[in-house]
Amino acid sequence: MGTDILSDVLRSVRLRGAIYFNVSGGRTWAAEAPPAREIAAAVIPGAEHVIEYHVVTHGACWSAVVGEKPVRLEEGDVVLFPQGDAHVMSSAPGMRAPADSAAFFGLPRERRPFTINLDAQEGGEGDTTLVCGFLGCDLHPFNPLIATLPRLMRLRAGEGQDWIAQFLRQLVEESRGRRPGGDAMLERMSEMMFIDAVRRYVDGLPEDSRGWLAGMRDRYVGRALALMHEKPAAAWTVDELGRQVGLSRSALHERFAEMIGQPPMQYLANWRMQVGAALLRDTNATVASVAQDVGYESEAAFAKAFKRVVGKPPSAWRQQAARPRMA
Repeated sequence: MGTDILSDVLRSVRLRGAIYFNVSGGRTWAAEAPPAREIAAAVIPGAEHVIEYHVVTHGACWSAVVGEKPVRLEEGDVVLFPQGDAHVMSSAPGMRAPADSAAFFGLPRERRPFTINLDAQEGGEGDTTLVCGFLGCDLHPFNPLIATLPRLMRLRAGEGQDWIAQFLRQLVEESRGRRPGGDAMLERMSEMMFIDAVRRYVDGLPEDSRGWLAGMRDRYVGRALALMHEKPAAAWTVDELGRQVGLSRSALHERFAEMIGQPPMQYLANWRMQVGAALLRDTNATVASVAQDVGYESEAAFAKAFKRVVGKPPSAWRQQAARPRMA
């Protein structure tokens, strides 16, 4: 299989990271994060969706989606909240704290990472220390990855991931003495950490799992996905996809829909709109040229399909995407 589907999607939805907080907690502490949608514009301007993550650099703590069962984290563990849920980090299970969305908008981004002391001695290392960051991405027109991830993902320390240990060391060093290029390096490393988390999640999925990530590893569905991602402009039909993957038309249609949650041609239409949106946003190509690049014979046909999926015509969407973002 030539096409790396996960990388293809991550490039298209513009995954980007930011390191924000160094948190030091004493014996009794709790910090509650509001839903990510409430603070996305403050922490990663321009991102449609924000994922928060926490790295335990010293000690241990508890983490939970608000209202769900908490999980214990040890030194070196990483926890992520892919759906952007409100969540709690605390010294003991079941604790709560006020969540202040407005506070995020008053923080000067150029001074990050910010230091927060929670029941810890000022200037000293607490019983538990965390580095907290955010990952932003686009949801529209089409992001098949986010919906298939759980509400909480945990990466355990010492599971054959030596580079995570290096990431932890780098986080601590950069937080203590800022060096030129440090922010950019940590942002890229946080993106790598997320990709690694997704890959490890896929590796651990049960054989009977359903969803886009499970579909990627399926012998037939994965091959069909790769073909559509490799050549989105090709005149694909279910018959042709079935012929190339080695299934009948009906068998592929049924298997694909059961695994991915939508038929192959609907997936292809959605992915074409995602590719088209990226071309409209990132290039000066005409709408007619973009239409051809994603498999439409006419600009009118593409514009009609784009508006149906995205909610507005290509030119209007491009105009909106080009508006200056708040820094």
